[in-house]
This record gives sequence, C-alpha cells and structure tokens, in this order.
Amino acid sequence: MSPKIAVIYYSSTGTVHELAEAVADGARKEGAEVRLLRVSELAPEEAIASNDAWSAHAAATKDIPIATPADIEWADAVVFGTPTRFGNIASQLKQFIDTLGGLWAQGKLADKVYSGFTATATAHGGQESTLLALYNSVHHFGGILVTPGYTDPVKFVDGNPYGTSHVNGQGAIPVDDTARAAAVYQGKRVAAIAARFNAA
Repeated sequence: MSPKIAVIYYSSTGTVHELAEAVADGARKEGAEVRLLRVSELAPEEAIASNDAWSAHAAATKDIPIATPADIEWADAVVFGTPTRFGNIASQLKQFIDTLGGLWAQGKLADKVYSGFTATATAHGGQESTLLALYNSVHHFGGILVTPGYTDPVKFVDGNPYGTSHVNGQGAIPVDDTARAAAVYQGKRVAAIAARFNAA
C-alpha cells in the first residue's frame, strides 16, 4: 500500500514553503500519496501588508489548502514545517496542533510516523531547539518519530540530524541545493518508513 503523507507547514515569506514542496516531492518519489497543506494565518492583515515578501507569499500560496484535523486522521505520516520563533515553533503551527485534542483523546494521533523541518533567519538561530520542541508533541501523541539522522551523505553536508533546516539570512539567502536535497531525502525517508509500517 502506498503511504499517505500530509506535509503541513507554516511559512510567512516562503522559505519553509519551499522546503515543504521539496519534502512533498521526495515523498512522491518514494511512491507516497501526498497532501501539501498550510495552516491558517493568525497575523493581522495590516502586519502582512507591511512586509512586501510576506504579502507576496500570502498571495502566491492562497490556493494551497488549509490543513484540518481530518488530514491528520487520513495520513499514515505527518511532516510538520515551521520557521523558528525564539527557538520554538511558530504560533500558527502551534495553534493547529492545539486543535488536535479530539483526535488525541480518541487515540487517532498514535502509531503514525511524524517528522519535522525548519528555517531560521540567522545561523544557530534555534533550529535544533525548534525541532525538539515540535517533537515534544509527537511524544504526547504516541507517534513514531522518524528523523533523517545521518542516514544519507546529504546529512553530513546539511548537518542537522533532527530534520531539514535552512538559514535564510532575513530573506537574503535563498533555499539552496543542499537544503533542497536534504528535504527531498527527508520526504523519501518518511515515506519509506511509513510504507514499512503499512506492510507490517
């Protein structure tokens, strides 16, 4: 059975969105059925309009579906993407995770594969702490955490075993080939592990 994978992310100016697309591409290459989904924006319109990159990205991605708890229930594996906010996950993604209490109470978050990816404005800007904070929720779900580790040569180049990450330098550093390759690999790895659980 082809695994069903939901790639659920928040991105304000597009870096995490690009990584999400690469993760989804990797999962599809491994034969997965993929839903690429964004979470709802919480910031006021005036804040978005005050930043050209933010408003442009919001307009460019307006047709990407908004994630719902039903997407989590559908999925065999979920890959969350978030920018770093003071070493933690973005409030938009956290708000979505906080809507999953009903599924959690029914045991419907357990026994799924989970993984995560992130981006920061600065080097060492909280990438690892953000992913570790995200993974706290996975432990509460009873989920199966699948990180990339150092299981492929690309991980020795990108250097983050917790998940794909990229430093965007306040928008000055585009997503590069290394980050894109790491994200594709992460998507493939999640899909491959999810397929093993399906086969079992």
